[in-house]
Order: sequence, then C-alpha cells, then structure tokens
Amino acid sequence: MRMQQVRMFGLSVTLSALATVAWAGELQVATATIDITPKLPVAVTGQFNLRIATQAETPLTANVLVLQSQTDGKPGDCAVIVSCDLVAAPPEILEAVRQAVRKRLPDLDTQKIFMAGTHTHTAPVLEPGVYPIPETGVTQVAEYHAFLAERVSEAIERAWNARKPGSVTWGLGHAVVAYNRRASYADGRSQMYGPTDVPDFRGLEGYEDHDINSLFVWNSEGKLISIAVNVSCTAQEVEGRSTVNADFWHPVRKRLHARYGEEVCVLGLIGAAGDQSPHLMYRKAADDRMTTLRGLDRMDEIARRIDRAVDEAYEAVKNDRHADAVLAHGVEKLQLPGRLVLEPEYKEAKAACEEAAAQMAKDPKSAEQVMRRLKWYEVTVQRFEKQAANPHPTFDAEIHAVRIGDAAICTNPFELFTDYGIRIKARSPAVQTFVVQLVGEGTYLPTEKAVQGGHYSAIVHSGMVGPEGGQILVDRTVELLKSLWK
Repeated sequence: MRMQQVRMFGLSVTLSALATVAWAGELQVATATIDITPKLPVAVTGQFNLRIATQAETPLTANVLVLQSQTDGKPGDCAVIVSCDLVAAPPEILEAVRQAVRKRLPDLDTQKIFMAGTHTHTAPVLEPGVYPIPETGVTQVAEYHAFLAERVSEAIERAWNARKPGSVTWGLGHAVVAYNRRASYADGRSQMYGPTDVPDFRGLEGYEDHDINSLFVWNSEGKLISIAVNVSCTAQEVEGRSTVNADFWHPVRKRLHARYGEEVCVLGLIGAAGDQSPHLMYRKAADDRMTTLRGLDRMDEIARRIDRAVDEAYEAVKNDRHADAVLAHGVEKLQLPGRLVLEPEYKEAKAACEEAAAQMAKDPKSAEQVMRRLKWYEVTVQRFEKQAANPHPTFDAEIHAVRIGDAAICTNPFELFTDYGIRIKARSPAVQTFVVQLVGEGTYLPTEKAVQGGHYSAIVHSGMVGPEGGQILVDRTVELLKSLWK
C-alpha cells in the first residue's frame, strides 16, 4: 500500500513536470550572498557534548542562485537554490524561509525554493532541546531561527528582483577530498573511523566519489556571476572546535574569488556522503608531509584541490555556454517506509536513557556531556513505543529535480550513503548529475552492507530510514529526473 501511494503521488508530480518542460527559452539568472553569522556567544552543533563558541573564525554565509526561463516575455519554470553554512537545512527552517518569502514575493512559487546545508559542525545549533544551552548570555535556537529566516528571505528577494538574461554551462572535474570513513574487519563488522593498522582490517566498506561537479553562470555581459560546486564530502575538517567556522568552504571561496572575482557567488553543494568525510583513514603521514611541504594546512590543501578541479572544468567548458537551456523543476513529497526499531535495539536505548538520566541526576554538570546522547536514544525509545499503534511508520521526504539543459540537480534530505548517489548518477538521463544531500534534517540513510556492519551512522539510532527506503528514494529520484527529459 505504501508503494502504491508513493507511485500515485509521483505520477501527479511527473505530469506537472512534463508540462513545464515546454518553457524553454531565454534563461534569466541572478545571485545573492548574505552573512548568516550568529550573534556570539552561541552553541554550535555536530558533537554529543555542548560547545559554546565565543569566536567566529570565519563568517557563515547563505548563497542564492535564481534560475528562471522566459519565452516571449512569459515566465516559465524556476529554481531558487540556497546553500548555507549550516549542519543541515531542517524542514522547519525551510518553511520559515518560505513563509517569509511569500510576504516579500507573493507571486513566487515557494515550493521551488530548496535549501542545502554544507554540514559544518561549527555552526549554530538548529534543533531546540537537545543541548543544555544556558537560557541567558547565549544566542537561543529560536532567536537564530528567526534571524536566519529573515536573512535568507532577504537574499532570495534581492536575487529574484535582480534576475536578467544570462547563460550557463556545467563541467566535471575530480579531486580527492572525501574518504570512506567506515573500516571493515574480518568478522564482518564495520566501524566509523575504525583503526586500519590492525591485523583484522580488511578494507573500507564503501565506494568513494571524487567527482567535482561545477555549474557556471554568466550574466548577459558575459561576466561570471556564480559557481555551484558539488563535492561529495561533508564540511567537517575542523568539526571539534568550539568556534564558528564555515570549514573548508571558506578557503574554497577565497581561492575561487581570487581566481574569478570577489563578486562571484559560490554555492557549496554536498553530494551523497553519509559514509564519507575529509578525515584520512590511512596514509596520513604521507599526506601530511605533502601538505607541509606545500606550506598549507589541511583546510587549505582541500581548497587547493577543489579550486584546481573547478578551474580545469572551467577551462574546458567556458565557451560552451547556453542562454536557452531547458529549465524544468519537479518537486515530490515522498512517504518513505520508516526503519523499524527491533526489541533488542529498544532495550539498548532504554538502558542508555536510564543510565544517562541517573548520571545527570547525580551530577547536574554532566548534562553538558550527556544530554545530547540521552535525547538521541530517547528518539529510538519513542519510535519503538509508537510502533505498537503504527507498525508501518513512514518518513516524509521532499525531493527536487531540476533540469538545466543537459545537466540535472537532484536533492534529498539525508546524509545519504555514497552508493545511493552512484545509483542515481548511473541511471540518470542527464549528461551530468549533481546529487545534493542535506536538503532537510540530515539523518543518516545507510546501505544494506552498512547495516550488516553496524556501528554509528548505520545503526537504528542514527537514522529514520533504512535500505528499503533508500532504494525507493533512488527509484523515485530517477523517475522524476526522467520525466523532465520526456
């Protein structure tokens, strides 16, 4: 029944997408960048312990790209793409932005807006109640939500009102930025960031994706105004710091600005990378030696590699510009089958909750270290208890597919394991496909192999959807993409 409901809804979206493909004509483009750095001090997210940042090492930015087609002066389809230096872009944030945009731009279809996080672990906490954040002297979660919605909607309004004729092209490069972070062992188990210098190490669990997809946008005067860079690697090189930091996207932007101009809007779009990160799993000494000899630190080295890949693509495609590229944007809301919590997993979570609660009662100061883990396990307990009344839970996932000429951008709300991204790319009708994760709350979606291996990122506590839902996501994304080519 769930599959039937998904396919029925998908059919209606497909038909809508087909209707928009006819709007091929003049391409309208515009960009905007806005600062979303929080007021300090602020609690930063991404670890199990509370961290209060009193310093912003880099600014955080939201970067907006607007695309719209026009034929004989009549508007066609559009896409409003927003990249933010945030851990993710939860639905409540997106809805707040859409509401604010509707007040500013009542004629814009806000369903055509999507927001992607870069997954920096040194950005403000976005989820209320999961850390013991002091009630005074620190920017509150709700306060930052309101600030963020206002700032992003302002940038969208500015870009939308500035759109003018332009052109686009797309290019493919490669750079080793991400590494599979799940080590596999002789007994069949896996471990995130597990040791690789032990006798029973047998390899890394999954594939690594080193594609660097770039979308280049020019205005009518032939001036480059935007580069959207799609890297299958989360921005967590300095994830453990107690500071505000955009991670490696800051030096990436600095390099691209130095090469192409300060006014170029650089959008960081994270590809399927649930089992990838910038942390090396082996040959670290050799990599560190090369970085040192180049006079760089680790983030600058990552930026150097991305910069080179983007520039090599640019040099190859810069004269293949398209001012009349077909623009079509499909949006679909899926109900994916939720991952069931088994009784042993429930008992494990229940015991962990009781242990954490007892520790906090005995030592209230330990809440800074314990509360996030307590909340993590509480979700599993609640899921199991709800299964008695609803043995077939579902998870709502909004996905987008945008055709831009022969290229495509498709989104998902997860930390999507890399193999799913490869499945989508391999089956996509586009010449080049940008898979963009973290357009949503960003829970893990592991593969069958990862679930069998276990450990963090693949266990039930780490995500709401399992491999069954992952394959449905792949199939529906491919069908939505194909509908834009009919």
